[in-house]
Amino acid sequence: MIIDRVEVETINSFSKSELLKEVYGLISILPILTLLLGITIEVLVIVWLEREISASIQQRIGPEYAGPLGLLQAIADGTKLLFKEDILPSRGDISLFSIGPSIAVISVLLSFLVIPLGYHFVLADLSIGVFLWIAISSIAPIGLLMAGYSSNNKYSFSGGLRAAAQSISYEIPLTFCVLAISLRLAICRNYQVVLSSDSDPDSSTVDIVEAQSKYGFFGWNIWRQPIGFLVFLISSLAECERLPFDLPEAEEELVAGYQTEYSGIKYGLFYLVSYLNLLVSSLFVTVLYLGGWNFSIPYISFFDFFQMNKAVGILEMTMGIFITLTKAYLFLFISITIRWTLPRMRMDQLLNLGWKFLLPISLGNLLLTTSSQLVSL
Repeated sequence: MIIDRVEVETINSFSKSELLKEVYGLISILPILTLLLGITIEVLVIVWLEREISASIQQRIGPEYAGPLGLLQAIADGTKLLFKEDILPSRGDISLFSIGPSIAVISVLLSFLVIPLGYHFVLADLSIGVFLWIAISSIAPIGLLMAGYSSNNKYSFSGGLRAAAQSISYEIPLTFCVLAISLRLAICRNYQVVLSSDSDPDSSTVDIVEAQSKYGFFGWNIWRQPIGFLVFLISSLAECERLPFDLPEAEEELVAGYQTEYSGIKYGLFYLVSYLNLLVSSLFVTVLYLGGWNFSIPYISFFDFFQMNKAVGILEMTMGIFITLTKAYLFLFISITIRWTLPRMRMDQLLNLGWKFLLPISLGNLLLTTSSQLVSL
C-alpha cells in the first residue's frame, strides 16, 4: 500500500494538533490544581495552629513529637483516617450515607472560585461573586441533613436537623450584611447606571476590594459598616459551627451529631469541611471588610526604584497574597480563641439570637445604609 506524501503530512499535522490540545488541556487545569494544593496546605496549617493556640490557652504542651514543632501531626492524622475501615450502618440508606460528605466538601470547595487573593488573582471574577458564594454555601447543610437522615441514628438525625436549622437562621442575616455592602458600592458608583436595565450588579469580589482601596486604611468597610461587620462575624462563626455555635455536633448531647456513624475517610471529609468553612469565612471577612490584598500604607520597593516592571508585578502579587492571608489568619486567631473562651449555647438561645436579634439588626443596617446613600446623592 502506497501512501501519498500529502496524506503523511496531513496525518502528522493532525497528531500535532491533538498533542497541542492535550497540552492546552493540562495547562488549563493547572490553576485549579494549584488552588487545591494551596487549600490543602492551608488546612494543614490551620489544624496545627488551632492545636498550638488551644494548648497555649489551656497551658499544656500541644503537638511536638510528629515532626519539628509537631508540624506533621495533621498529616499523620489524615493518613490514619485514610487507612481506617469504612463502616456502613446496616439499616441506613447507604447511597445517601456516601453522598452526604461529598456534597458538603464540593460545595465548600466551589466557594474558592470567587475569592481573590491578589489583584485580579481569582479563578472566576463574576459580577455576582459574593452572592454565588452564599448560594453555594447553602448547599452544604443539605449534605449534613442527608448524612444525619441516612445514618438510622436518632443522635445523627437530631444533629442533621440542627445543622439545617442553624444554617437557615444565620444565613439570612449574613446575606443582608453582604447586600448592604453591594448596595453601597452600586449606589456610590453611579445611581443612574444602577437604575438602568442593562447594568450588571456590582457584587464582584474584586470590585468590592478595589472600592475599599481609595481611602487606604480608613476606606475599609469595617469602619463604614461596623454593625454589619459584627453581625457578619457572628453569623460566620455560626455557619462554621464553631463554639459557641457547635450545636449540631455537641458531644455532651448528641455523641458527635451527624458524624456519629461515620468512620475512616468519610469522617475525615466532615473534618475537612469544618476547616474549609473556617478558611472561606476568614477570606470573605478579609475581602468584604478588611480591604482584601491592599496594604493601605504607601511603600516604594527596590524593583520599582529601578523600573523593573516584571519584578514589580510579581512582587505586588506576592505581597497581595501575603497580606490577604495575614488578615485571614487574624480572623482565624479570633475564632480559635473564642472556642476556648465562651461556653456552648442552648439550641433555643442559638435560634433566638439568629431570628430575634441578628435578623432585625442586619435588616435595619441594610435599610440605614440604603437610605443614607440615597440621601447623600
